[in-house]
Amino acid sequence: MAKKFTASSQQLKPDSKFKSKLAAKFINCLMLDGKKSVAERVFYDALDIIVKKVEDKTALEVFETAINNAKPMIEVRSKRVGGASYQVPMQVNPKRQQSLAFRWILQSARGKKGKPMCQRLANEFMDCYNGTGGAMTTRENVHRMAEANKAFAHFAW
Repeated sequence: MAKKFTASSQQLKPDSKFKSKLAAKFINCLMLDGKKSVAERVFYDALDIIVKKVEDKTALEVFETAINNAKPMIEVRSKRVGGASYQVPMQVNPKRQQSLAFRWILQSARGKKGKPMCQRLANEFMDCYNGTGGAMTTRENVHRMAEANKAFAHFAW
């Protein structure tokens, strides 16, 4: 009899260096074309660069804080009511918050050219840690849109 596949049978293993599931998820999002070893090298090199810049915190703490700072609390979603489309502000569930933070950090790091990816990623982590940078700008724009459309909050489902 064949083994039945379930989502729970495919648990994400923590990364090898820090034993962190958050780091493992980020490495998987960073990976392109199935090249996980390249993604791991880029991620760990970025954290090594952060260690040289920050003395009082560990690189993993800076990484986790950067992710938490980039997470959006609220976003707008389109809702059609009577032929008109409204941008309705809604709370973001934690899983989506994390995936959006990952996406925005990677998008911002990949958008900058001229430096190695590990350096661009380290700079983006440091920017998010300090509350600046491309990912934080995207987050602020999303929050600003939600604030501007809060008059339509009663359409939330």
